[in-house]
Amino acid sequence: MDARLEAIRDTVLARNPGEGEFHQTVTEVFDSLGPVHDRHPEFLEGAVLERLCEPERQIIFRVPWTDDAGGFQINRGFRVEFNSALGPYKGGLRFHPSVNLGIIKFLGFEQIFKNALTGMPIGGGKGGSDFDPRGRSDAEIMRFCQSFMTELYRHIGEYTDVPAGDIGVGGREIGYLFGQYKRITNRYESGVLTGKGISWGGSLVRPEATGYGTVIFTEEMLKTRGQSFEGQRVVVSGSGNVAINAIAKAQALGATVVACSDSSGYIVDEAGIDVDLLRQIKEIERGRLKDYEARRSAVSYVEGGSVWDIDATVALPCATQNELDGDAAARLVRNGLLAVGEGANMPSTRDAVAVFQQAGILFGPGKAANAGGVATSALEMQQNASRDSWSFAHTEERLTEIMVGIHERCSATADEYGDPGNYVLGANISGFVKVADAMLAQGLI
Repeated sequence: MDARLEAIRDTVLARNPGEGEFHQTVTEVFDSLGPVHDRHPEFLEGAVLERLCEPERQIIFRVPWTDDAGGFQINRGFRVEFNSALGPYKGGLRFHPSVNLGIIKFLGFEQIFKNALTGMPIGGGKGGSDFDPRGRSDAEIMRFCQSFMTELYRHIGEYTDVPAGDIGVGGREIGYLFGQYKRITNRYESGVLTGKGISWGGSLVRPEATGYGTVIFTEEMLKTRGQSFEGQRVVVSGSGNVAINAIAKAQALGATVVACSDSSGYIVDEAGIDVDLLRQIKEIERGRLKDYEARRSAVSYVEGGSVWDIDATVALPCATQNELDGDAAARLVRNGLLAVGEGANMPSTRDAVAVFQQAGILFGPGKAANAGGVATSALEMQQNASRDSWSFAHTEERLTEIMVGIHERCSATADEYGDPGNYVLGANISGFVKVADAMLAQGLI
């Protein structure tokens, strides 16, 4: 790391103790930015990095609610509004027991660059709660969401901060959140949340967008080496919305996705994952992957273990942060890996990324490869602002254009800075320069 940036990074880490994921993403970005500051000393003079690493606003609040037995429950809510140089804060809400301030800051920091890469006028933010929706009734989830929005509503708005979904927050949760916002404010402000139902302001392709976008970006990487998804053997981690749609898109492009996982284990289906069955189990029945094995022949379910033990030519980590470590990366490389597209946020550890890059593996970092979700959220905002509704085909075409454009920007920036094929460097520099220029233009913000 450039010595000038290392001193800034050390100050950031000291000011934010105990926030490992936030430290990790800051370090990963800073590692790329030395050449930028050689060309643009004004960024150092303007203290852009120091300002960028300090959120514009951090909101922490209590979320009281009652369970079905009448008991009182208390959770903690968060919204970190990180940077608004390019537009209103934009980023998802995550409901998961692992959520804490450090996790939200890591996600929000990543979101700044991801949103910049889309070319859309949106800033970076993230939020959520340590509430666990698993095993809760619809009525309990509704009461929690209503309590959460009773505090959050005063901090968000169409031109201020526009949350969306993330882990644990799907269409059901967005509906309850939107209903409570409308109830409190007496406004039908469609643009305040994205990921809404199609009949009340949502966008077609939004549920598919992150998974589809990850595959589109990875396909563009493969094209640089004269290849495509046709005939590839693919392994996907996770089995939630992002993973399911990545599986569907990869198989539509001619790949065979042979494995996916959940928190209990993974399945191997050499014939290719049956997407309809997987959707039925995970999205409708809210079941576990072991149920897949019982309903389809010639499938093995492995409890525990790592899905990265399965050999593949393309890996799509779509579960959660730091799920793929250096040892797993080395196994994948030994077993013939060609490309990695991150569908989750920072799913590969720093050691894993180093293994992939040293082996010459095509590696698409999450801030670039999984930007399709937030890009389509921005398209939903466009439709809401114009009181319009687009067809699936038109929206998917726009998503594809955006993802191809992100790949082109990352690739061109890596070339410009003397490291062709380094998508990590390309994504970090491209996103940073856009935000930094806007910050300097707007003065001391």
